[in-house]
This record gives sequence, structure tokens and C-alpha cells, in this order.
Amino acid sequence: MKISQLSLGVVTGIGGFLEAGSIATSAQAGAVFRYQLIWAVVLATAGLVLLTEMSGRLAAVSKRALTGAIRERFGFPYFMIVLVVGLVLSFLVLATEIGAVATALQMASGISYRWWALPIALVGWLLLWRGTFSVVENSSAMLGLISMAFAVGAVMMHPHWGEVASGMIPTLPTHDRANYWFTAVSIVGASISPYLYFVYSSGAIEEKWDESYLSGNRITAVFGNGMGGLLSIAVLVLAGLVFEPRGIKVEHYQQIAATLTPSMGHWGFIIFVATLAITAFGATVEVMLAAAYMTAQGFGWEWAEDARPREHARYSLVYTVLVLLAAVPLVIGIDPFKVTNFSMAISAASLPVSVLPLLVLMNDHELMGDHRNGWLSNAVLVLFGVLSVVLLLVAIPLQIMGGGG
Repeated sequence: MKISQLSLGVVTGIGGFLEAGSIATSAQAGAVFRYQLIWAVVLATAGLVLLTEMSGRLAAVSKRALTGAIRERFGFPYFMIVLVVGLVLSFLVLATEIGAVATALQMASGISYRWWALPIALVGWLLLWRGTFSVVENSSAMLGLISMAFAVGAVMMHPHWGEVASGMIPTLPTHDRANYWFTAVSIVGASISPYLYFVYSSGAIEEKWDESYLSGNRITAVFGNGMGGLLSIAVLVLAGLVFEPRGIKVEHYQQIAATLTPSMGHWGFIIFVATLAITAFGATVEVMLAAAYMTAQGFGWEWAEDARPREHARYSLVYTVLVLLAAVPLVIGIDPFKVTNFSMAISAASLPVSVLPLLVLMNDHELMGDHRNGWLSNAVLVLFGVLSVVLLLVAIPLQIMGGGG
């Protein structure tokens, strides 16, 4: 297994899985329901492992990224549905991630997040404009390791591990039922945002994967996303220990910094600010890549992050326009945390658009040959497909009834 392949897995796990949405939803879950919603993180982690492994296998075997394969197999009209949903979701998630980075900088400097939004968008744009895919993935992977502080903090707080383990078994809520299910849906949406596996499959094409990468693909899918899932659980556990006994609901990113201060003191605050900024910025760049990849692959444009922007001008134009538009709501003063709650629910609702086509693609003999899904993979993917449809049906009603708390 090559180091570059491992980096791509870590980028997906930390720069994607653990980011503003996962940190916020996990903290909200722990603050209100203690450990009861750990099962939702475990379920989402398993789903993302499945989707990431399949999208990587699809790219390695068929030499097609996921969006391109959907366009080819299902035609242009369906691709346009995927594209419109993907771009709307990318806009919302980008606003979430830029807002989280801006909030972290506000916590560090005292300057309002509104003044940071546009500079962050420009730095993200500059990284993609001037950088290569390997620069993006390796920097995100290495810097994102600071988020391991959540795991360290959780261990230092000495939770009752039996109670933590019991949270892996789904239980019915005893209070705030609408908020419980809304938070569960938000956790799934935060953890399995489609941009994660779109970027993963496109990155596999960028790095010219072939069938020799398949075993490494399985390892990186499990390792990267498993690490992200464990860190999300650590955030939830810390919030359960710090906020739930005091009846404190999480309504701002600034509150979540308190999860690390009991075990690490003032350094906990500093580490949280750095973690929020780094992971959210990594996700910012990843969402920009996903939107550009998706659009270029579907329309048949030339695309490659390693190429000069003028060589693939339309590809570069997509992420340029999108990141600037995503900064606008923050500049005019929309609360980044409210954007997070809304975008995570919409992310969950969007899953059927990409999950159901993947089931067809992974059983296409022409595309996959001997590497098609087996019966067990199909059974699990069908179950997850059904879950994605359920999430589509319930996400918006729960947004209205639960409201994120």
C-alpha cells in the first residue's frame, strides 16, 4: 500500500469526516442525550466505509470517477439531478466550513467571523489554484492529526466505558424525541456527505489507481473513516461529560471549546481553535474539489488538480465561483452554527441521489468484471439505500419539529 493512498484515506477520514458538521452534531448529541446517540455515529461510520470502499474500487477497476460513471450509465438528465443537488449541497456545506474556520479565527483574534469569511475563501481558492492534488491531500492529512486531541481528552476525563459502550446500541429517547431523531439524522448527514466519496473516487483517478490498489483501498477506507468515527465519538463523549450534567445545550462553536479545557486547561482552548480551523479548512478545500470534479466529469470537460488552471479553465471556474458565493451569507452576518444544522439535515436528505446509482454501478459486469459486489456487499448497500430513502423522507419534517434543539 502506497503512502499517497493512505493519505487519501486520512484526508477522507479527518479532513472530511471530522469537520465542522461532525464536531457540532456530535457535541449537540452528547450535550442533550449523553451517550445515547453513539450508535448514530457508528452507523454513519459504517455507511461511509462502505461507500468509500466502493467508490474507490469503482475508480480503480473501471478507470472512471463516480460522477462520470453515473453520467455514462444513467444519462444526462439524471446527471443533471445529481449535479443540481450536489452543487446546492456543496454551497451549503462550504458556507458551513468557511463559517467554522472564521469562527475559530474570531475566537483567536476577537475579530468578527464576518471579516474572516472572504479571506478564508480566497486562501482556499489559492491553494487549489496554485497547488497540486498531492499537496492538498498530504497537508490536510498531516495537519488534521491535531484532532487526535479529542481522543486524548476523552481518555483523560475517565468516562464510564461501560456506559459509553451501551450507547452503541440504539435506544428510544426518553425526552425531546423530535430533537433526538433530528440530531441522529444530522449526525448521518454530517458524516456521510456525498462530497467525501466523490472526492475519494476522483482522487483515485488523479493518482492513477489500478486493480493492484484494491487491497489498500479497503484498508484506507476502514482506517481513514474509522479514525474519523472514533474522533466524533470522542467529541460526543466529552460533551456528555461536560455539558449534559449541567443541562447546557450547544448552540455555538465557542461553547464546544469547553470540552477540552477540563483535561488540558488553557491549552485545550488553543488546541480546539486550531483543530476547528484546520479540519474545517480541509473540508472547505475538499468540497471545492468535489464540486469541480462533479461538474467537469459530468459535462465531459478536462479536469485534473495537477494541471495548470488555464489548461482546465472550466474546471477551475467552478470552484472559483462556488467558494466566493459560499462566503457571501457569512459576510452579511448569517450565524455559521445555524447554517451547520440546516446543511447537515439537507446532506442526509440528498443521499439517495448518489447511493442508489452506486448499487447499480457496483453490479455492472461491463464496468466491474470480477470485482462486482458480492451478495453481502449488496445486502448491506441495499439496507443503506433504504435508510437513505428514509432519511430523505424524514429530514425536513424533523428539521421543522426538532430544529436542532
